[in-house]
Amino acid sequence: MIRCTWSYNMTIYTMKTIPAGQFKAQCLRVMEEVRTKRSPVLITKRGKPLAKLVPPDEKLPDILGCLDGKIEILGDIISPVTPLEDWEGLK
Repeated sequence: MIRCTWSYNMTIYTMKTIPAGQFKAQCLRVMEEVRTKRSPVLITKRGKPLAKLVPPDEKLPDILGCLDGKIEILGDIISPVTPLEDWEGLK
């Protein structure tokens, strides 16, 4: 049964509804379907919304270490670019 429709970024999504008793009997199958199809399911009790099962957010790539192995360091990156004698603040 199709319960409601909404639009986001010009894509139409339809939400499947399932009674709580049926969800209880088929819980693992419904959860796997939500994960693979990325479509939410509205769980109802006596025809009234009880809960909404939604797919998890897609994992974003970790920013730490994302350039590992992609950058090559050439030369000394610790020492100053100009000689220490050129720095007036050190005199």
